Amino acid sequence: MARIGVLIEEKGGEIKKTHLGALTAARQDAVNEVYALLFGDHAEACREVLQRYGAEKIVAIKTPEPNPASFPEARAGALGLAMDAFRLDALLGVADQSGKDMLARVASLKGAPLVLDCLEIDFSSGIVKKSHFSGRTTATLRLNGRPWILGIRPNIAPEIVHPRKAEILTYKAPIQVSKRLVIREIKQGEAGGPDVSEAEIIISGGHPLGSAENFTILRDCAVVLGAAVGASRAAVDAGFAAHAMQVGQTGKTVSPRLYIACGISGSVQHFAGMKTSKIIVAINNDADAPIFGKCDYGLFGDLFEVVPALTRALGPVRSK
Repeated sequence: MARIGVLIEEKGGEIKKTHLGALTAARQDAVNEVYALLFGDHAEACREVLQRYGAEKIVAIKTPEPNPASFPEARAGALGLAMDAFRLDALLGVADQSGKDMLARVASLKGAPLVLDCLEIDFSSGIVKKSHFSGRTTATLRLNGRPWILGIRPNIAPEIVHPRKAEILTYKAPIQVSKRLVIREIKQGEAGGPDVSEAEIIISGGHPLGSAENFTILRDCAVVLGAAVGASRAAVDAGFAAHAMQVGQTGKTVSPRLYIACGISGSVQHFAGMKTSKIIVAINNDADAPIFGKCDYGLFGDLFEVVPALTRALGPVRSK
């Protein structure tokens, strides 16, 4: 049995749903002892959710600075010390933008092996599978030495309920907060809306949309679906969408539960970035588009007719 620490992050006072899947991945069929690590004073408020998904220990990490999110160096130092204090064999986080940054900092401080964008993890053998070249190939790695620092791809592991009775522990990290790097403000990017790399549902548009204004069709549908809006490289290169929305080999790699490709041909480069989606739906008026050979459900039709019809049909359902 291994002791696995899972870095938990909150957004708007609630635990990010992608991090519940990380708890599932860490548990490994109840073989491992799972420590949920979080900063701040919300351990008690988060206890019910964390123990419902298998956390046995909830560690509230305290630093001298009341707002540790503004001091990434201090957060990384505190995490490293907490790993030592609780004798953790591995630290697992979600390989989103903030997770990649923090996990890399901790690995650097501890001189520990770091693997990001993991697709599978076997803690008993130390074997990890991860994506390379934006999903075009998969590497199988065997890790030597502990602790391991691992980042799992968002949404790749399902969040499975496994109730436990969690104990809350407080760890006061004996560190001095460095003011060398301070985050003053985080601004919303030009893409707006949810980040496609973390979204459970994504509706993406290709070059046939014809303009940035026409992406409103997808955004309206995304509101109804509770989805993020993505784009192909061709749409981004044409100036129809922000680069932050790009899915594919030269964009972001995603693993949503539902991926809706609208007017996207299904090139190898685009498919490499979304092939781990649980369900792929294609909407296209080109019967020979390669996407129809890679999707679970294909809809032959004009996206300018199909997507608004989908929005109208789902609107009343969503409201209920």
